[in-house]
Amino acid sequence: MNQVLKEIGEHVASSLPDDVVLVEQRLGELMVTVNAGSIVRVLSFLRDDSQCDFKVLVDVCGVDWPQRERRFDVVYNLLSVKLNQRIRVKLEADEATPVPTAIGVFPAAGWYEREAWDLYGIMFSDHPDLRRILTDYGFEGHPLRKDFPLTGHVEVRYDDELKRVVYEPVKLTQDFRRFDFLSPWEGMNRLLPGDEKAAPPPAAPKS
Repeated sequence: MNQVLKEIGEHVASSLPDDVVLVEQRLGELMVTVNAGSIVRVLSFLRDDSQCDFKVLVDVCGVDWPQRERRFDVVYNLLSVKLNQRIRVKLEADEATPVPTAIGVFPAAGWYEREAWDLYGIMFSDHPDLRRILTDYGFEGHPLRKDFPLTGHVEVRYDDELKRVVYEPVKLTQDFRRFDFLSPWEGMNRLLPGDEKAAPPPAAPKS
């Protein structure tokens, strides 16, 4: 266990007892789980406290756990150049309750929060410009959610007759998520090149 990270974790936990849920070291980094409503106070403390000095917000990202009631993790990765250490701050959120924006603490959070909204549907309260940043205008759904279909909902192509880009519903012979392995689209009952070199399966014993 990294002693420096251990001391920082104990200092954070003792200084913010009502805000911090869990402090642990994982993969050589300090991870602090906090209450969602406390994120601005925790980030401010980590930035301004002389024993922490985490001045750099590396990124903000989301994780989807659809089986949980609060299905999202929002993860903030911070760097202290002075201490040459990193810390990961994590909170749980659901689809209906916005997470307070971190823009007032780290202005760089603005684009990261827009990305989390675009790809996961995580809302951030008081964000001045919460709109899509990677997908197109009018895009349906949030493509990094685990329940988002692998094929998407629409496909984009250039129509030479209309001389413009058009959107059309995705059409597949078979649903990606329901293989029966017997349809002409999926079925494969001949050897592929190279398969003939593989060892044949052992013969079934004679009864």
